[in-house]
Amino acid sequence: MDFSQFNSAERATLNTIIEKKQMQDFMKLYSGLVERCFNSCVNDFTSKSLGSKEDICVQNCTDKFLKHSERVGARFAEHNAEQMNQQAKP
Repeated sequence: MDFSQFNSAERATLNTIIEKKQMQDFMKLYSGLVERCFNSCVNDFTSKSLGSKEDICVQNCTDKFLKHSERVGARFAEHNAEQMNQQAKP
């Protein structure tokens, strides 16, 4: 984003808003991951610790989720680059 048309106070305000939004997005992503993996993996409430099957399931769930998020981010970046290249061409 080009913030050059804004003065320093406006740029600082915009940066604060962007950082807050990024933190909200991260917390939403993290909360969704916790909820999804907990609901999928935790079945036994007779102990306060995870059983070995639950522990493995949670590990696999988080690994899969993070790999998926990384792949989606990479594809989004590729798509964005293609769009920028198409806009740059006359």
